[in-house]
Amino acid sequence: MQSLSRRQFIALGGAAAASQWVTTALPCRAAPQPLPSSLPTSSRRWVDHQSYGPFQCQATFPLGNLTPLFQELSALELELQRTLAVPPAAQTVNVYLLENKQSHRQLLNELFPRVPYRRALYVQRGGRGSVYAYRHRELAVDLRHECTHALLHTNLSMVPLWLDEGLAEYFEMPAEQRAFDHPHFKKLRFNRLFGMIPSIESLEAHHDLVEMGGPEYRFAWAWVHFMLHGPLPVHRALVHYLADIRRGNPPGKLSERLHQAMPDLERQLALHFKKWRR
Repeated sequence: MQSLSRRQFIALGGAAAASQWVTTALPCRAAPQPLPSSLPTSSRRWVDHQSYGPFQCQATFPLGNLTPLFQELSALELELQRTLAVPPAAQTVNVYLLENKQSHRQLLNELFPRVPYRRALYVQRGGRGSVYAYRHRELAVDLRHECTHALLHTNLSMVPLWLDEGLAEYFEMPAEQRAFDHPHFKKLRFNRLFGMIPSIESLEAHHDLVEMGGPEYRFAWAWVHFMLHGPLPVHRALVHYLADIRRGNPPGKLSERLHQAMPDLERQLALHFKKWRR
């Protein structure tokens, strides 16, 4: 069986089972700790261990060539602080990297035997966030995506599914490509021509990853792009919404806040992408 890309995995519905493993992190600061030594060892031999910002990385291969990527992930934490006003990670995040797909699959089968295989996975295990991936050509995209989830959940007790995935889709690209060069732009132009961008309420209705196919990921990304780069009132509504979650205040629905901040919300979304140029 070939490994699936994240969008292929979602499209096939396999992520529904995986979602049961993704829970929220405790909102407290935890000092860096050694990586646990209790992981199954039948399929791997850990040879390198490095710390990069909040990330504690353990790998079955030397990590030297990945230093620029992990420096980028450390910068991602600062970017989330800048754009979303979230605090620094409240606890460290374990990142486990395997040499190849076979050893990665074996590890996930040992740890999560009921979860369909996927090439990158973020979970909460033993009270701490963990990311599992393996070395391949799209590793950087996978790590940026899953580590965005991890960083958000160190401080937020919950994030609506569509928003969690929309933010991860946005930040999965390198910093210089996020605003103008995300692959989603091409298909979104087609969707926009035929009026196919759904309302934010329709995205809020999704509560299980099995309901999130490729289009839903793209539309969640579109709303996040609008909130980050569109009119200031909608960006402010997003920041205040996340702040209320962090403080334990009932956040309500983000759609209600956005409509209050921008009464002609769908029209403004359409105008945003119509006028968006480098």
